[in-house]
Amino acid sequence: MKHLATEIIINAPIETVWDELMDFKSYPEWNPFVISIKGRKMAGKNLQIVLKTLKGKEMHFEPVVIKCKTYDEFRWRGKFGIRGIFDGEHYFVLEALGTHQTVLMHGEFFSGLLVGIMGNLLKDTKESFIQMNKALKARCEQDFL
Repeated sequence: MKHLATEIIINAPIETVWDELMDFKSYPEWNPFVISIKGRKMAGKNLQIVLKTLKGKEMHFEPVVIKCKTYDEFRWRGKFGIRGIFDGEHYFVLEALGTHQTVLMHGEFFSGLLVGIMGNLLKDTKESFIQMNKALKARCEQDFL
């Protein structure tokens, strides 16, 4: 198993950060990584997601929501092809640091037969998480600075 983890402090209330993260329709306006996301934010439901890699390639997949707890955590599980080949559990966890500051923990746990040979992809994926975090921070902070 491989774990990618990123973290960023956003100078905005947790409600603002959550609302932006859950506003899937606005993703094309600000998100450089997850350029489209559709579906119900409910455990057991599928999402339709389009990712854009650092090299500009689009990847389409349909993960299953495994947790959606308001102002706390959003998590999905996806796979590449057959389960057990290259699987991922993606998460966003929010924690309030006072009334006007939030920490976003954003990452993914990867497992499966191909994880060991996907080094470059995982490095690019982590950089994509960081870019998304920075874009979310800028969007949330625009009304609070």
